[in-house]
Amino acid sequence: MDSNLELLTQIAHGIAVHFGYTCEVVIHDLKKNDLDRSVVYIENGHVSNRQLGDGPSEIVLETLKKQPDVLKDRLSYLTRTDDGRILKSSTMYIRGKNNTVDYILAINYDITGLLTVDNALKPLLSTSETNGEARKPRKITHSVNDLLDTLIEESVSLVGKPVALMSKEDKITAIQYLNDAGAFLITKSGDKVSNYFGISKFTLYSYMDANKEK
Repeated sequence: MDSNLELLTQIAHGIAVHFGYTCEVVIHDLKKNDLDRSVVYIENGHVSNRQLGDGPSEIVLETLKKQPDVLKDRLSYLTRTDDGRILKSSTMYIRGKNNTVDYILAINYDITGLLTVDNALKPLLSTSETNGEARKPRKITHSVNDLLDTLIEESVSLVGKPVALMSKEDKITAIQYLNDAGAFLITKSGDKVSNYFGISKFTLYSYMDANKEK
């Protein structure tokens, strides 16, 4: 274990103990180039039902897709587990030489119980005015296959119509979303996406190029 990872595991353990069993702390190793098994350390994995050796989250794919210089820590956003629990999450990028992101330290705190209390109090505290729009929590996945399925679902939701009713422009929009999210970093994702949208691999690449030109 290198010194940075050793320090991160010490910090992760401290955070987990401090906040208790509803606080999951995860370390993703981006130095290994093993996307299928990016989780190298986890505390309180029961929160998201993940374990050591599980695959990446959407944030990990976005990290690999973007240039390190433009990445900023993402603090206090919402995520969602398979069984519908809502987590308050933060993601911190741990950098190594040449400013590359070597590790990701993620904190996922289960606030489902707190939201239940909040929902009970909200009718008593609400006014006729509303401020802002609710943001849909991101789903936490366990493997690259689960993650790809989730990203495809999100791309369809973005377009707002089933694949059978999509025009060429609709499919280009969906595929651009997948490309921006880093979906095509996943092995054999091109085959699955092509089959899902009913297009050839050649057409898939042309749609990706069409968006670059735009």
